[in-house]
Amino acid sequence: MNVRKVAELSGHNGAIFALTEGEAKHMVISGAGDGWIVQWDLNNPEQGRLMVRTDAHVYSLCFIRERQLLLLGDMNGGVHWIRLNAPDEQKNIAHHKTSVFCIKYIEGHVFTAGGDGFLSKWAPDKQRCTDSLQLSTQSLRTFAWSEKRNELAVGSSDRSIYIVDSKTMALKTVIRDAHQNSVFSLAFAPEHDILVSGGRDARLKIWSAADGYGQISSCEAHWYTINAIAFHPRGHLFATASRDKTIKIWDTHSGALLKVIDTIRNGCHTRSVNTLFWSDFNYWLVSGSDDRSLMIWEIDEQQ
Repeated sequence: MNVRKVAELSGHNGAIFALTEGEAKHMVISGAGDGWIVQWDLNNPEQGRLMVRTDAHVYSLCFIRERQLLLLGDMNGGVHWIRLNAPDEQKNIAHHKTSVFCIKYIEGHVFTAGGDGFLSKWAPDKQRCTDSLQLSTQSLRTFAWSEKRNELAVGSSDRSIYIVDSKTMALKTVIRDAHQNSVFSLAFAPEHDILVSGGRDARLKIWSAADGYGQISSCEAHWYTINAIAFHPRGHLFATASRDKTIKIWDTHSGALLKVIDTIRNGCHTRSVNTLFWSDFNYWLVSGSDDRSLMIWEIDEQQ
């Protein structure tokens, strides 16, 4: 497997914590500690466009393309609602008591997870919270959604993974002590009944959703915290990003490590890699870091 750095993008003045799809397939949106939201055209990556500027650190980001609605979660617990055709009319709802670490749009609803231990469900038309569930007395750091199972897997600083019905918000099961420390990253494999988790303990674990979330494998994947997991759009590969400044590529079926992307050999980030987005466009992988840069990677699977 060969890896080529397509581009390195600068412009943010703070650590980059969030990436999401943009207004078109060839675009990606980044959010950072400087409060800036920037859209990048992967066809012309050197040209970033500032979309929105806020006064708070942006920790999570979601764009609903069909609604032209941009959602931001900030470090103070605020959920920002921004319509791109009226960006000056943005609305900030102080909902969570502390940082909003994850925000996603799922089947017509918005879900947010906060440092207050609450998972909340929102009606985007009314920009109103319709349901809220306290899963932990500690932070909820991340969540992932299984379309096949209509389940949310929610990772917490209490070391547990909570499995929640995405339609009813009912708690279905809890994987206690899933990691030795906070669960920082989660992702369901497309078309596969498995859940992948990464923790502050630097371990990578694979769980069988079809078998009551029994553990399939566990390995010491990085030196430090695994901040993000992203699957290739076809689902056969996934990438992990870590505070150890590396990105690693893994085989979904075997769990084998296929490639390490690091600073010395590949010109990878010089500080913690915080977020990943694997685009449908050219199947390029995009990474964001504490070093304030974005990098675009081409993964060549030919031996």
